[in-house]
Amino acid sequence: MSDANSRLVYSTDIGRIEEEKPKAERPKGDGIVRIRRETSGRKGKGVCVVTGLDLDDAELAKLAAELKKKCGCGGAVKDGDIEIQGDKRDLLKQLLEAKGFQVKLAGG
Repeated sequence: MSDANSRLVYSTDIGRIEEEKPKAERPKGDGIVRIRRETSGRKGKGVCVVTGLDLDDAELAKLAAELKKKCGCGGAVKDGDIEIQGDKRDLLKQLLEAKGFQVKLAGG
């Protein structure tokens, strides 16, 4: 067996088993939470994307659930960003500032 393939493991159960890759950490932001409106790739439906939150995944999901509830709409957490359906930038800004975040409205 060569050294290049010495790390491969095979199993009769599920086939090839690969080593777990370390989870990529999100880059730290500048401490400013930005809210932008996005419609690309959504068939014209707009969402507000909240970026720059330096929270772990559990806290991010909890905050997203609270924002969705207060806005009365749906949304999701994707790649460390919170997406809220509809144009709720002003309401999101008020809610996040009440939690102590420094917020900027980005884009037009």
